[in-house]
Amino acid sequence: MLSQPKNRKIAAILALVGVAPLPLFGVSLHLAGLHKFYLGQKWWGLLYILFAFTPIGSIAGVIEAVWYLIQDPDEFNQNFNSELASELGTIGTHEPVIAEKVVTIADAMRHLDQLRQDGLITEYEFEQKRRQLLDRIR
Repeated sequence: MLSQPKNRKIAAILALVGVAPLPLFGVSLHLAGLHKFYLGQKWWGLLYILFAFTPIGSIAGVIEAVWYLIQDPDEFNQNFNSELASELGTIGTHEPVIAEKVVTIADAMRHLDQLRQDGLITEYEFEQKRRQLLDRIR
């Protein structure tokens, strides 16, 4: 579950669940910080547990639930799913410039390969130009 993209609605629900005390065996149990553990922020989750029985924990949980819901989905993904995207090595939709650059370089490489196949450039020249094009991606 930790390697899956985080959902802002689930995070908001967990933040609200943490605010309300749950009666269990005659004791009020608070699940404060559950949303932070879901989002992979274990230290913040532990801090929420410390403040669970104070008004600070409840107020912060409600504020964060509202914040998650009013956030733009792209902003939420940038804040909480950016590490997952970098681990997967994907090009995000918020990076159209990089995607266009890759497409342009891929077209140039196809053209370069055609020149090599037609015998207009040598294998050595092709390899030099190919490496130059690949270096432009980084």
